[in-house]
Amino acid sequence: MKNILGFFLLLGFWACETSPNAGKQPSPEKQTGPQSPDMLYGTLFDAVQMARVFPDGKTFADCTAKIPPAEILKRYDDARKLSGFDLKKFVFEHFELPKSYSSEFTTDVSRTPAEHIQALWPVLTRAADTARIGSTLLPLPKPYVVPGGRFGEVYYWDSYFTMLGLESAGRQDLIGNILDNFAYLIDTYGHIPNGNRTYYLSRSQPPFFSLMVKLSEPDAQGKPTWTRYLPQLEKEYAFWMDGSDKLNEQNPAHRRVVLLEPDLVLNRYWDDRPAPRPESYREDVETANSIPSRPPETIYRHIKAGAESGWDFSSRWNVGADLKDINTTDIVPVDLNCLLWHLESTLSKGFQEKGDAAKTEFYGKRAYARERAIRKYFYDKPSGWFMDYDWTNRAPTGILSLAGVYPLFFAIAEKEQADACAKMLEKTFLKPGGLVTTPNHTGQQWDAPNGWAPLQWMAIAGLREYGHNALANTVKQRWVKLNSDVYRRTGKMLEKYNVEDLSLEAGGGEYPVQDGFGWTNGVLLRLLMEKN
Repeated sequence: MKNILGFFLLLGFWACETSPNAGKQPSPEKQTGPQSPDMLYGTLFDAVQMARVFPDGKTFADCTAKIPPAEILKRYDDARKLSGFDLKKFVFEHFELPKSYSSEFTTDVSRTPAEHIQALWPVLTRAADTARIGSTLLPLPKPYVVPGGRFGEVYYWDSYFTMLGLESAGRQDLIGNILDNFAYLIDTYGHIPNGNRTYYLSRSQPPFFSLMVKLSEPDAQGKPTWTRYLPQLEKEYAFWMDGSDKLNEQNPAHRRVVLLEPDLVLNRYWDDRPAPRPESYREDVETANSIPSRPPETIYRHIKAGAESGWDFSSRWNVGADLKDINTTDIVPVDLNCLLWHLESTLSKGFQEKGDAAKTEFYGKRAYARERAIRKYFYDKPSGWFMDYDWTNRAPTGILSLAGVYPLFFAIAEKEQADACAKMLEKTFLKPGGLVTTPNHTGQQWDAPNGWAPLQWMAIAGLREYGHNALANTVKQRWVKLNSDVYRRTGKMLEKYNVEDLSLEAGGGEYPVQDGFGWTNGVLLRLLMEKN
């Protein structure tokens, strides 16, 4: 722990000494905690990313400085004035590239998919971090599991679906470690960042922590896990609800909260720094520059809020082939509000267990009000589907997406609503390889023709909750077969799959399809090991 605290103290000193603005668009809001690399390196970061020194912008964001940033910037300022300056050579001399962990792993396709996944756990598991000066990694005190591919750090909502597989594999040790790491992040930063990198601190991801605690074993005294993590659960809730007591008709939104009617506050996705994503810096700058009709800060905010949603990117956020009309923060998402309903319900049960009647009632009332609002604002009776709500236009977005299965997963939907949703799933979303994310072909990765493991699981579990077992089993069988067939053909478990044309690989997004892959492994192993 001393090493971690010492790392933050020194990094804080560096940040105070050298904190130039992030490229050309400085943020009016400060990032709390260690500085992200765009803030630390300023003009150098901008030059490296815009020159595309690395094909993937995340590479430089993940590099480790060999010497203090102040010295690197001084050397850069001197060197770039010289004739024949080589930017790439300069970067390689002053930064250490991120380690590739899976390069030595060889797939044996004679193994079953379940055996392959079991063999991957050690490859995707990282030991407790040793703090490194100059690294963008936020050190975690216990071992954890990463998704794989370009993602060499822990990711928030990915981890829940990975943990489903760990539970099936009997790895309660890793589940406990991941929970303790997330509790540590909440205690240290006030929330669980998108991932444990400095450049993710300004945003979170879908809040699955309350579901994660239900996966761990009772404590040594046999008490429910949620009572052990009540302080962190309450802190996370405070993060998502920050500013809710200050909302009124004149100021109906602040950060992640939106006032829909008197005494009813729902939530949206947000990011606290309206600047380019450091890991996709060039792409965001070019996007903003291509849309002169909108302020760059507005574009960056919507883009990064889309990243906080985990659905980066999708027609849910008014995105087509490009991001010019993206409006993420104008939307109150159905999935996010279902997750926060679960957090409120968990807090109410936890404080009831603790004997705190006042907090039991407080969170119980919040959960009850949100549950009623989900059925009122998100269910679209003409289509028979739950969809997101555009609070600026006071109307449903009209976009069909698999986020609509969350009210079924959490048993919030009325029986009639759930039955209508089951019909819509079968009619519109069910494809040869499972469920398509949306019916819309935009070229974005969270749209057709792609299917994603977490959404298959939420849909399957949601259908079962209302007795639609035959359809749930159809989805399960098609998804398992697709995953297994691709594994036998390629030796890989992929981040996402083409569920419409099973002969083609999934596409879209800002980077190639990744293999590994944490949440695919977790959901597939869970489905393979089910008794039914």
